[in-house]
Amino acid sequence: MKLRSRRRDNRRKIVRGLKNGTGRLLATGSRIGKRAVGIPFRLRKKMAKVYGQIGPLEVRLATSRSDIRQAQKLRYKVFYEEMSAKPDITAQLRKRDQDPYDKICDHLLVYDTSPESAKTGLVLRKKSNVVGTYRVLREEMRSGTRGFYTQGEYDIAPLIAAKSPRYRFMELGRSCVLKPYRNKRTVELLWQGLWAYVREHDIDVMIGCASFEGTDPSKHAQALSMLYHERLAPDDWYVRAHEHLYVDMNMVPPENIDAKAALRALPPLIKGYLRLGAYIGDGAVIDEQFGTTDVLIILPVEKIDPRYFEHFGAPNERQSRVAAGLPVS
Repeated sequence: MKLRSRRRDNRRKIVRGLKNGTGRLLATGSRIGKRAVGIPFRLRKKMAKVYGQIGPLEVRLATSRSDIRQAQKLRYKVFYEEMSAKPDITAQLRKRDQDPYDKICDHLLVYDTSPESAKTGLVLRKKSNVVGTYRVLREEMRSGTRGFYTQGEYDIAPLIAAKSPRYRFMELGRSCVLKPYRNKRTVELLWQGLWAYVREHDIDVMIGCASFEGTDPSKHAQALSMLYHERLAPDDWYVRAHEHLYVDMNMVPPENIDAKAALRALPPLIKGYLRLGAYIGDGAVIDEQFGTTDVLIILPVEKIDPRYFEHFGAPNERQSRVAAGLPVS
C-alpha cells in the first residue's frame, strides 16, 4: 500500500511539473528511463519531446526503457534478420540489438500511431509502433571513460580536442527504418526530428559511421574512391581510421571513376549526408559483427548547404517546422 501511495504521489508531482513547466528534465530522453517506471503510457506519451508529425507518423524521443526496447527490437530486425549482422547468444535469445551505449544515449524514434501498424509485427502497447530510429550521443552525455562509439574505429579524439570548446560534438548511430516504411516521408520525418534536436542542444558538429553492406571493400571500389577523391575531410577536419583497421579507399584513380555508377552505388544515408555537405574520414573500416564496410561522416553545421534550411528550418529556429505545422518546401 505504501508503494502504491508513493507512485500516486510521484505521478501527481510529474503532472504538476508538466503544468507549471518544471517537468522538462523528464522529457530529455535518456535520463527518464528509471523515472518512468510505473507511469501510465498515456502520461509518458504526453511527457515525450515530440518533434513532428505527418499523418499517423510521429517523431519523438524515447521516454522509457520500454521505448528503448522497441528500438532495440527494430534494430535487431533490420541489422540481424534483414542484413548480415552476427548476433551473440544474448541478442539471439532476446531478439534485440543492444549495447552499453543505449543507457547513456538519447533515442529518436518514429512511431506509427495508426491501428493498422500492428500488421508490421512490432506491436507496442496502445498500438503504437517504432518504425524508425536514430541513436544520438551528445558530448556532455558521455559517462566515465566511455567516449564516443566511433572512437573504436576512427581516431576522432584529436579532432574533438582541437575544436573544443568552441564546437559541440554529437554522435549519430544505429540509424534504421523498418522496410515497409523506407520512403521519403518517413526518412524526412526522422531527419526533421534529428535537425530539431541539433538546434535545441546547440550542436555544432555531427559525427558517426555510415555503412556499405558487406565486408569486401573492393565491391565498393568506385564509390569509396569517389568519396576519397571528392569528399575527404580537409586538414582542419581530418580524421583517420586506426592503423590496425585502416582500409585504403583510394582504389581507383580519379580519371577512371564512373561518377554516375559511383553515385548509384552509394547507400541512401551516405547520399543524404553528402547532400548536406558532410566530409568523409580517411580510410574505410570493416565491421565483422555487422557485416559492413564503414566510412566516417563528419558534418559541421556551419557547412550545411543553406538551401536545406528552407525545408528543415534555420539553425536559429528553436521549433521544428513540422511540429509547429509550418509549411516546408
